[in-house]
Amino acid sequence: MPLVSTKEMFRKAYDGNYAVGAFNVNNMEIIQGITEAAASLNAPLILQVSAGARKYASHTYLVKLVEAAVAETGLPIALHLDHGADFEICKSCIEGGFTSVMIDGSHHAYEDNVALTKKVVEYAHAHGVMVEGELGQLAGIEDDVNVSAEDASYTNPEQVQDFVERTGVDSLAIAIGTSHGAFKFKPGQEPKLRFDILEDIAARLPGFPIVLHGASSVPQEFVKQVNAYGGNIPGAIGIPESELAKAAKMAVCKINIDSDLRLAMTASIRKYFAENPSHFDPRQYLAPARTAIRDMVAHKIVNVLGCDNKA
Repeated sequence: MPLVSTKEMFRKAYDGNYAVGAFNVNNMEIIQGITEAAASLNAPLILQVSAGARKYASHTYLVKLVEAAVAETGLPIALHLDHGADFEICKSCIEGGFTSVMIDGSHHAYEDNVALTKKVVEYAHAHGVMVEGELGQLAGIEDDVNVSAEDASYTNPEQVQDFVERTGVDSLAIAIGTSHGAFKFKPGQEPKLRFDILEDIAARLPGFPIVLHGASSVPQEFVKQVNAYGGNIPGAIGIPESELAKAAKMAVCKINIDSDLRLAMTASIRKYFAENPSHFDPRQYLAPARTAIRDMVAHKIVNVLGCDNKA
């Protein structure tokens, strides 16, 4: 089975009231952990690559690793560019085998965002590739994305229909309260999603797939595990999973997950070396790290996304 488009994947998710997980990948063990979980639960999957991941592992290596995952699992997997900053990086990914790209013009003025997004859409659609755009800005830091709380802004529902019609995008990332990175909050003070904005946008764009970025939400027991082996996380992280699960039952068809995987992998490696300080074989500490990622992804598929048995 070749890599698939997100078009049919999103149609099924919208009609079925669930979301597809878009998991960021950087190396072989991460890809294996994610796909093992999805295969065991028969879940559709989006593997996405950031600009930072392309710099770290190279475009070619990542594409071939994802193709290997398709061959191993037989799952419907889409390969997506996360936060494409300009036309050139989107063009490179379109020509290099990706089935979906995101052009993030949210930091530009509205008309400039429209023009840039439309340019990418026209090129991508001519090559059979889907495009995700973005309106509104999420706070937080993740790879090359760095937005202060002061510069963050909710998506304006009054702009969405005009933006989608003029650009031709296939999905739209919106800002309703999520945040990039391992954003930290005190227990009981976690942010709430603006479901009023989501409902307004869904009413203006019936049947149109919405995307949530910055959906880190690590369970408290996992925060304790990280801290037990050298971490320093003072409380809860991100949006409560119940909020994300509710969004997945609405117009949200794609939820991005990255920081949770990084924390799971890092905590596992810290634990391994705390218990085995003299070991030095990468296979010995990366194997349990891969298992930690698999378990985290399985948890998200069942408890947040609701896409198990939807492949």
